[in-house]
Amino acid sequence: MSIAHLLEDFTAQTNTGTVLFLDEEMLEEQKLSAFEEGYGAGWEDASQAQEQSRGKISTKLAQSLEDMSFTYHEAMTRMTLSLEPMFESLVQTVLPEIVDRGIAARLVEQLCQMARTQMEQPMQIMVPMGCVEDVEAFLPTDMHSVPRVIEDLALGPRQARLQVGTSRREVDCGALLTTVAQIFDAYVFEAREALSNE
Repeated sequence: MSIAHLLEDFTAQTNTGTVLFLDEEMLEEQKLSAFEEGYGAGWEDASQAQEQSRGKISTKLAQSLEDMSFTYHEAMTRMTLSLEPMFESLVQTVLPEIVDRGIAARLVEQLCQMARTQMEQPMQIMVPMGCVEDVEAFLPTDMHSVPRVIEDLALGPRQARLQVGTSRREVDCGALLTTVAQIFDAYVFEAREALSNE
């Protein structure tokens, strides 16, 4: 028994349809067209893959930078808060001592500046109670007109008033220290707020 009945017969179909014969030129054009179509599709797939890859890399880079920025700010905030006791002792102890040691010299310096512009005028330095000796110790001995150092009950610690003729200046180192302390307190407050918002 033969198996021909199981196989398809292609000869019967050739009689019913038109057969298209391609010459070499048309065959080459069809091959070129198929190649360009395949190449274009491959190029488009590669471009899409590259864009997706770039997108993933950009997203990962942005996330990494954000994490680094957050970590940096968190570290800076924690470092600032760990330095708070040192800053506090600086503002409450060291700076006031420096101001106390240097205020008399600063007053004499300011008075000498004022005296240069108003020669032969009477000079006065008004200081708080208990500061007369400290200021007098800094007065130059070679001055032509020695200024009078007067205690003024209206003046607080680290304050003074200078007068040469009609010109006056006020020195308030206490206000300066208060401002520095307020700035420091505000900075520490902001650091604590930033840490609590994390």
